[in-house]
Amino acid sequence: MRKHIFATMPLALAIAGAHAQSSVTLYGIVDLGVDYANNVASGANGQLVPGAGAKLVQMQSGVPAGSRWGVRGTEDLGAGYQAIFRLESGFNAATGVQGGGLAFSRNAYIGLKSDRYGQLTFGKQWDAAVDLVEPFSLNGQYGGWYFAHPNDMDNLDNGYPVNNAVKYVSPNLAGFTFEGHYSLGGHAGQFSNDVTYSAAAQYAHGPFSAGVGYLRVNNPITSVAGYGSGGGYVNAVFGDALANARYQGIVSAGAAYTIGAVKLMADYSNVYFGSIDGTHNLRFENYEVSGIYTVTPALTLGLGYTYTTGHDRVVDTDPKYHQANLIAQYSLSKQTSVYAMGSYQHAAGSAQNAQITGFNPSSTRNQVVSRLGITHTF
Repeated sequence: MRKHIFATMPLALAIAGAHAQSSVTLYGIVDLGVDYANNVASGANGQLVPGAGAKLVQMQSGVPAGSRWGVRGTEDLGAGYQAIFRLESGFNAATGVQGGGLAFSRNAYIGLKSDRYGQLTFGKQWDAAVDLVEPFSLNGQYGGWYFAHPNDMDNLDNGYPVNNAVKYVSPNLAGFTFEGHYSLGGHAGQFSNDVTYSAAAQYAHGPFSAGVGYLRVNNPITSVAGYGSGGGYVNAVFGDALANARYQGIVSAGAAYTIGAVKLMADYSNVYFGSIDGTHNLRFENYEVSGIYTVTPALTLGLGYTYTTGHDRVVDTDPKYHQANLIAQYSLSKQTSVYAMGSYQHAAGSAQNAQITGFNPSSTRNQVVSRLGITHTF
């Protein structure tokens, strides 16, 4: 009997070990560059200082790809199930400061994953539209937040993750993928306050892919960290509409088609700020077309154009913005690349100040930004 027990122990331990296999990966991106902007106005208390426009030269971290480090892990639970987690922190590579002053400013979640049934996670994470629609924008592929729709009003440059979120990601079903999240507000007796939710779907087959999504953010000025204007930063695009919004609703869609070395993309978003008292109801629509050309395995070019049109129902104004974006990226290795990029924006209609995302507004209707940078992944 004893011989039988000892003889079977190695097999039992091997099976237990196979079921308990786990892995933890440390990863990250460091991006740093020097920017030049031709006209950037000073701001105080959310207001532009008259006549303050001037040239700006600065070092900036994390533009085409946010500088970050993170840890992700999986544990095999057997029967096709895994426990998963991710902790990811943004940082400023120029100063060493943590993103938003938070230990994990980008992601902090845990959950379960099944090849058959999909993935369910809990914590701080991206909404569904970021995952399934953002890839059809140029900023989602190259260029980052300087290429975003004005002040990233639709979060298609993943300007903010959502807190307290329950998120489901489906397995691939004949080319279709579905996602949805619901973020708990956490206020006693006020179930809808600070709540966010989203749903999105994506289809991919051969050279064609497309996605559509919806994101709703209640009380956006307080429910998502770092969204509001503060510290002297001036938001000339949607300004008070954000602070006064009872909710923000975003519908977005995009598509892409690859022909040889060229990838063509188009996306659209409809953004509505619904105010508490009806005095700041503001709608924007963004139309973007872009392309990526792989010149050689090492050299990639990206070019895009975005047209933004808005309408303020209360004061009957129609701000408009035209923005052109260009980037050239050269890979020195599989992990390190250098790039040059530039953006030009022109404000039209009732908009008086151009404002490329990431900068204070121009003191005129035009603004130009250029950048030279380097990115390393690990």
